Amino acid sequence: MAIPQEIIAQIKDRNDIESVISQYVVLDKRGKTYKGLCPFHNEKTPSFTVYPQSDSFYCFGCKLGGDVLTFTGLIEHLDYVESIKFLADRSGIVIPEDNYQDNSMQKTKQVVLEINRESAKFFHNCLMSPEGKWALDYLLGRGLTLSTIRHFGLGCAPDSWDKLLKHLSAKGYSIGDMMQANVISKSQRGTYFDRFRNRVMFPIINLRGNVIAFSGRARPGDDKAGGKYVNTTDTPVYKKSENLYAFNFAKNNCADRVILVEGNMDVISLHQAGFTNTVAAMGTAFTLEQAKLLSRYTKEIVVTLDADAAGQNAVKSALQILKEAGMPVRVVILPDGKDPDEYIKRNSPEKFKALIDKAESGIEYKLRKAAEEFDTASDDGKLSYLKVAASILSDTNDALTIDLYSGRLAEKYGFSKNAVDNAIKRIREANVKKKRQKEISEAMSPTYNRNDINPEKHFNKRAAAAEENVISVLFAHPDYFAKVEETLPPDKFITSINRRIYGDIYERLKEGEIIDISMFGQNYTPAELGYVVSLQSGVKAQRNPLQVLNDSIEVLLKENLLRKTDDGDSEADWINRMQAIVKQKKGE
Repeated sequence: MAIPQEIIAQIKDRNDIESVISQYVVLDKRGKTYKGLCPFHNEKTPSFTVYPQSDSFYCFGCKLGGDVLTFTGLIEHLDYVESIKFLADRSGIVIPEDNYQDNSMQKTKQVVLEINRESAKFFHNCLMSPEGKWALDYLLGRGLTLSTIRHFGLGCAPDSWDKLLKHLSAKGYSIGDMMQANVISKSQRGTYFDRFRNRVMFPIINLRGNVIAFSGRARPGDDKAGGKYVNTTDTPVYKKSENLYAFNFAKNNCADRVILVEGNMDVISLHQAGFTNTVAAMGTAFTLEQAKLLSRYTKEIVVTLDADAAGQNAVKSALQILKEAGMPVRVVILPDGKDPDEYIKRNSPEKFKALIDKAESGIEYKLRKAAEEFDTASDDGKLSYLKVAASILSDTNDALTIDLYSGRLAEKYGFSKNAVDNAIKRIREANVKKKRQKEISEAMSPTYNRNDINPEKHFNKRAAAAEENVISVLFAHPDYFAKVEETLPPDKFITSINRRIYGDIYERLKEGEIIDISMFGQNYTPAELGYVVSLQSGVKAQRNPLQVLNDSIEVLLKENLLRKTDDGDSEADWINRMQAIVKQKKGE
């Protein structure tokens, strides 16, 4: 059966929403609420609001909202039951195992984590055995100490097709479980074999200390046999776009800055040298999800990627992504085309620290790289470069930054500062014009679909507004339920999402139970919960709530006389119905 509501209530009481959220978001008290920058989308002006009185949160930017369980699930990438267990563990509450049954996905995740942990032990034991001597010699030859090897849990996959498979089978894990964990593969003939063979193994560990995936490097000289690296694909517990290598260690040492490098060995070598705030993307391009994760823990990112062409392209991509995430960024280019692992071996940690401390800003890097594309000794080259440089500077909204670099450009390349400023101004004005034209176009020709929280509202504005008012009033004044119980059953609501929300509230109040945001948790998406929170916090119902309720009931009853709602229509039927209503309102 489900986790009892009294246990969930106890967990929520022990984890008040502002203290939980403040671990991830800097909150400022504003009257009865708290505000901060939303951790779920990029913004510069705080629109993320916490309501302690209703134990809820809502972002006016991305429209996500819910209670402390919803927030925990979103921020930690957990499902509903996992969020409950996470907060229970955090507050020392034990959930009796006989009080609930894990759903199938929760069981799957737990088994996958167990398999990963057992596989990591298997690989590490192999590394320390005669069979793994070649891998241990390789790691020691790369300058790693035994202490570092143990710290990162490094291992060796034996040169065998089924040694891990047999080991896990003996532990009681099924073929299906191992396939879910992506530690074995299936051949075209239908046989199963170890995914990682004859490789140095790097376990990937999440922020809660669980082994969630692996990266396997081929034995030196054997790179062509299946590729230099074989990595775990996405599984029920792992998405490579949302994780960072060694962040489980770096998260406690990165309040000021994070050093972003390219490879696992770069990370390990820098950690060994004392730079324990170093992380790497997971064998893929740096992603916005990874940038947002970092933004919750640090003030700035120092990008230290390889000096080759691929590395520099990765720098450009990372700079754009970090800009979207609103993160300050600086760039280090290591001399002589070395990667961080090579540099730290040939130079002292002090020299590397000096490079980090002197890292150029993201704008400086972009301007310098752009200058390399032109012959700035010629007038034509200077003019062409100025256009690109002006475009780079127009992309920032910081007036002081623009003033600083426009002055430097003018002095270095023989332009007047006024000319540089005017070039930047023209580009900014053109960009603003394009943005406004796009906004006007979208306003004139809006597109609606069923992915909107309430797409039907666009064609039923009066009814939807009345529905929202009824819900808001009942949240604030559940004692008014007698006013709607007989006159306004749920089927009188016009729009589907509001009917669903109202139906849940109606049934709850009819049974004499209290209503709060937690009652919606398991059956609503985060976006839908955000919508519910926005209704719960609605200002319209705060003044003359009884009059608002009565007026809204009257509107809905009249609207019901004008139209019928068909909940079972197809997509085509829905579109036709919407178009018919539009024509009716236009008088066609």
